[in-house]
Amino acid sequence: MAESQQPVVFLPEGTKRTRGRDAQRINILIAKAVANAVKSTLGPKGMDKMIVDDLGDVTISNDGATILDEISIEHPIGKIMAEVAKTQDDAVGDGTTTAVILAGGLLKEAEGMLDNDIHPSIIVKGYRMASKKAIEFARDIAEEIKFSDKKALKNIAMTSMTGKAAESTEELSEIVVEALSKIADSEEGKIDIDIDNVKVEKKQGASLAESKLIEGIVIDKEIVHSGMPKKAENAKIALIDVALEVKSTETDAKIEITSPEQMQAFLDQEEGMLKNMVEAIKKAGANVVVCQKGIDDLAQHFLAKEGILAVRRVKKSDMDALVRATGGKVATRLESLNLKDLGNAKLVQERKISGDAMVFIEGCKNPKSVSLIIRGGSEHVIDEAERAVHDALMSTATAIKDGKIVAGGGSAEIEIAMHLRDYAKSIGGREQLAIEGFANTMEEIPRTLAETAGMNPLDTIVELRSKHAKNEEKNIGVDVLKAKLSDMKSLNVIEPLSVKTQAITSGAEVAEMILRIDDIIAGTSKSKMEMPPGGMPPGMGGGMGMM
Repeated sequence: MAESQQPVVFLPEGTKRTRGRDAQRINILIAKAVANAVKSTLGPKGMDKMIVDDLGDVTISNDGATILDEISIEHPIGKIMAEVAKTQDDAVGDGTTTAVILAGGLLKEAEGMLDNDIHPSIIVKGYRMASKKAIEFARDIAEEIKFSDKKALKNIAMTSMTGKAAESTEELSEIVVEALSKIADSEEGKIDIDIDNVKVEKKQGASLAESKLIEGIVIDKEIVHSGMPKKAENAKIALIDVALEVKSTETDAKIEITSPEQMQAFLDQEEGMLKNMVEAIKKAGANVVVCQKGIDDLAQHFLAKEGILAVRRVKKSDMDALVRATGGKVATRLESLNLKDLGNAKLVQERKISGDAMVFIEGCKNPKSVSLIIRGGSEHVIDEAERAVHDALMSTATAIKDGKIVAGGGSAEIEIAMHLRDYAKSIGGREQLAIEGFANTMEEIPRTLAETAGMNPLDTIVELRSKHAKNEEKNIGVDVLKAKLSDMKSLNVIEPLSVKTQAITSGAEVAEMILRIDDIIAGTSKSKMEMPPGGMPPGMGGGMGMM
């Protein structure tokens, strides 16, 4: 008896399934579309994107991770590509667009190989070999950088920010390097930097050039009582995590008051308790109180009478930052508060910025937490400046930790591509084609930079290859601002090695994962347990109520 040719159905009704070459073609198409969406933002002359969400909120940015995060991407492959940018941003802060372009470029190269009947597993193997070698080559061409070389660190910050906050890049880069030098910790010869110790505050008004670093903490709160001093010099700061209020009982309790005298005694007792709290603060020698919880109106009055400046309901993150900046300790019991627990600052003052009162705690002796105030003419400008500063902080901190840098402007990518082509010749077989495809993809970065500068991309790549063939010209890249080829190192266009290696790793891994997909099964939105008209869910009829 002949076998039945009827297909076996094992998926729910309504499920869509795409297999084989069609599935790969769709995935590659989506990945290329996502890469092309951010491609034009690369480099100092990269264009910005405007994203308007469902509520009408507008985001203007040329940061790859921000753009892909704000766009509502529905296709799962598109979401995976967006994750590449997010991973790059979380790991090293910069190179998000580069990582996405590399992933898209690798899939574009793979598309041609698939059309020539090269199996995806061979392409993946070649890409893995190329990725490993590319990182080795990048490390070979990298140069060392020291934490003491502030000029080089400033250049890294400037390279990271160029194109995002163009007109004030130099001023902001100086602030970034100064902030990092304040918060850096040295342990056993290694520099450790946590950029969370740089608190960034944004305020509209003034220009980007008026952004400044505060050697201490800025709290977005106002002084609680009008009778308190608006500034305190040589401040002794009590950091307290206890409410300056009369506590209610934890259990339900009822107090019966039967006469006015009892009522007065009750109020006097409350007043006495608050007075004792303020006395404990004064006795410790504090002239500034920063409270994480509430401060009663009567306690505010007593503090004002003693000339003590107070701020209440301060965020825990700000309290932690104050501990690092002022050297104080957070007290949870006022009775045990003493002079050793107090933080120190030259000046605590309330100032108004753009109509909002803020308390500045500055002039700290050796602050391990600092504040950076970003100014700008509009909300969109300061939002983009904040993203630029974040990228610069992450990028510079990464360079300090690794101690390795490479030249920018696509020079490192061209150098890596050249070495990969030599490596491919030594491999042979079909994997050689995949390695050469990887080399072509690395050249997408200088090619895109040439496009944004208005140069001829093909001529630029040919000329770059020619110059890099001479070993002494390994730092030649695309000078986007002058639309010509120049020595990037002499122009101070330098980037951390980790930005390059992370982009290569992330881009290659996501391309390999997408290439290995040969079957897309899209489930139906109709739930299996959905009630059919006039009945119970399938398989549940007649059994309800029975145990």
